[in-house]
Amino acid sequence: MILPIYIYGQPVLRKVSQDITPDYPELKELISNMFETLTASDGVGLAAPQIGLDIRLAVIDLDVLSDDFPEYKCFRKAYINPHILEYDDTNVESSEEGCLSVPGVHESVKRPTRIRVKYMDEDFVEHDEWVDGYLARVMQHEFDHLDAKLFIDRVSPLRKQLIKNKLKAILQGRFACNYRTKVARSRK
Repeated sequence: MILPIYIYGQPVLRKVSQDITPDYPELKELISNMFETLTASDGVGLAAPQIGLDIRLAVIDLDVLSDDFPEYKCFRKAYINPHILEYDDTNVESSEEGCLSVPGVHESVKRPTRIRVKYMDEDFVEHDEWVDGYLARVMQHEFDHLDAKLFIDRVSPLRKQLIKNKLKAILQGRFACNYRTKVARSRK
């Protein structure tokens, strides 16, 4: 089932997510729905707060990039209770990011190219690994959602000032995208 994407201004996007246990209700179905929603919205990553849930769950599908990055052929993973344990600041790169929850806004964000993450897979097997390259960037973006952060929080104050009107328009429901959304109630 394709779920609506919660848009900038929704309170759940600013709430720190909680770890879940293996008995979380209908978890396999939720993960399946998140992948279906991600595919329908042409994204590469989706975190649970973006569908209105304050739980530590994210899905990443990099298969769509496999023409340019063959190493991501068939790469499709769910991350349960993910946490970034360490950042390797040896190499930091700026790259443009966008977000399904902030439609129409793309900004350059500086992030380390290598991180150490701990997470559980769909079978609740724990993993602790170093990740680098584009996957590390996507993980940082998605896992930020779980810590109540958006990529726009990581842009320079000048860039934040320059996109202020775009963000205000999103808060007012004035944006265009080709997927189902759920906007915050207008504050009048």
